[in-house]
Amino acid sequence: MSELHELCQLKRPISKGHLEKLKENLSAGIPATYTLEEVDQFERGVDEELSSTTTPLHLICENVSHDFTPEEEEIVVSMIDELFLNGAGWCLISAKNETPGCVLERRGFHGSKYWEQIVSAGVRAEVLLRHIESNIEFIEEDEVAGLNEETAKEGEQKDKEQVQDPAGDSDTFLKTKLKYTDDALLTDRKDGVMMQWEEKLMRAGCESLFKSVEDPNNVVVLNIGFGMGIIDSMIQEKKPAKHYICEAHPDVLAKMQRDGWMDKENVIVLKGKWQDTLPPLLNKGLFFDGIYFDTFSEQYSDMLELYDLIVGLLKPEGSFSFFNGLGADRLVCYEVYKRVVELDLENYGLKTEFTEIEVPQTTNPDAKDSVWADIYRPYWTCPVYYHPEARFM
Repeated sequence: MSELHELCQLKRPISKGHLEKLKENLSAGIPATYTLEEVDQFERGVDEELSSTTTPLHLICENVSHDFTPEEEEIVVSMIDELFLNGAGWCLISAKNETPGCVLERRGFHGSKYWEQIVSAGVRAEVLLRHIESNIEFIEEDEVAGLNEETAKEGEQKDKEQVQDPAGDSDTFLKTKLKYTDDALLTDRKDGVMMQWEEKLMRAGCESLFKSVEDPNNVVVLNIGFGMGIIDSMIQEKKPAKHYICEAHPDVLAKMQRDGWMDKENVIVLKGKWQDTLPPLLNKGLFFDGIYFDTFSEQYSDMLELYDLIVGLLKPEGSFSFFNGLGADRLVCYEVYKRVVELDLENYGLKTEFTEIEVPQTTNPDAKDSVWADIYRPYWTCPVYYHPEARFM
């Protein structure tokens, strides 16, 4: 084990010497992301592909203590700051399949100073990465002389695999067969598109849409993504004047047809992707008291495009909400995206408030009667749901 890693084991008493030695190691050129796995390979004289990355930050999180003195705590906080200043990764995965934040959560340090440091670093990293990606100039392959054929084929294969994943590509998803069960909507490979356990979350979403209506006798709402129709059924109970539903998947549209949604007097079904069906509403000067968003297979970059439309479709006193599953496979990622959403919506003049909702224990993959028992992969593993509600400032 290197001196850097030994320092991060936080052997007490912890003094300013820990911080000074840490700075010396980093100044000497040792990366803040230098892993135990790399040390092991160096000592064994081998060079293999790393399957995990246990970093100095992981070690600090594994060794912080609840009984640190205030002085020790501040030194450790400074050590973490120093690691981040030198490029430490907030979401690298250890041999235990944990990020540094996951380690803190497991050890009871959720909400601590150390936790806040990692979440803040995650927010900075996500915002910076997006800024870099939006300004980068990509070179076309045919502009690169002598492009390695094997490398090109590997890239094509990865692109093909990504496109074939219905959870990661909307066009693939729209071509994927769906199946309705008693408590779920699934793809043909058992991806959970929507499940009944979300009912409590949908109820909160429905209530948000009707919180600040201008005219109770002329409420106009929009739901983007019908799925199982959970929130749309709740909306119908409130008898809005107009209830717009945007849905693109042919199997879902067929289900809506069978169940009579197309025949409801106050329902207008927008058939197609929201990217195609919502812009014409702007041209018509249509405004909504409430807008809800819950689609499958789209990324946060898609939501950023949606925000451009939301600010043009929402009434001055209207409410915008969505199914907040961003980064919900790890609590630390979930909290990072919660803050990223706040920042992004603030740039659009929207203030976002979050309400904590306890999710069913059965959403834990390790639960005896887990809802994920027959599902391809869980899309939710966090113990809490942060329900978003955004309005113009």
